[in-house]
Amino acid sequence: MELTEFWTILSANGIILEVEQLKLIERYVQELTYWNERVNLISRNDTQNILENHILHSLSLLKYVGIPQKARCIDVGTGGGLPGIPIKIARTDLFMTLLDSIKKKIKITEMLAKHTGLRNITAVCMRAEDFARQKNNFGRFDVVFSRAVGKIGTVIAWTKDILKPDGLFVFLKGGNLDEEKESAKKMFKNLLIDEYIIDLVGYEKFKKDEKKVVVCKFQN
Repeated sequence: MELTEFWTILSANGIILEVEQLKLIERYVQELTYWNERVNLISRNDTQNILENHILHSLSLLKYVGIPQKARCIDVGTGGGLPGIPIKIARTDLFMTLLDSIKKKIKITEMLAKHTGLRNITAVCMRAEDFARQKNNFGRFDVVFSRAVGKIGTVIAWTKDILKPDGLFVFLKGGNLDEEKESAKKMFKNLLIDEYIIDLVGYEKFKKDEKKVVVCKFQN
């Protein structure tokens, strides 16, 4: 996918990037491609398709989730910075924490984040469960993101103590999630779950592949 097509698809779906933001996306793709040859940040089979399979996929959740201005967000199991770095580039107002337990990954991700030149983006090497135990040091978050990390109920169990009472868990998932959602509801009786098939104007692949955005919150 070319950068122009990428920008056109985002624009058609209400996700507007300025020229400088597009340049940051382009640089991120180049650096992610380079470092992925040295440390396995994403599937090596996807190296030629980072823009559509990873960046566009990450940003697609912005079509379905209203994130408040200047929200405190955390990307759990960020790997190479996905979806956290693309979201931060698109939404420069956000405060973004990138969390991963694998030291070699988070060191590269921290470097990639710094190269954006954006403020209020931080990388932390720690297991999610341990991070949650230190909530008094890190504070609570408005949004918890998770992409290809674990089951809905598992990730919520890890991170529920760092989410604000009115906060959101936002998952990028795929396929039939009925069993996974039911399991999460059994674990957390007051959990509300909304599921959206990613249906982008100008790009049908996510819909065909049953890629989904799942938004969870606790009922007050």
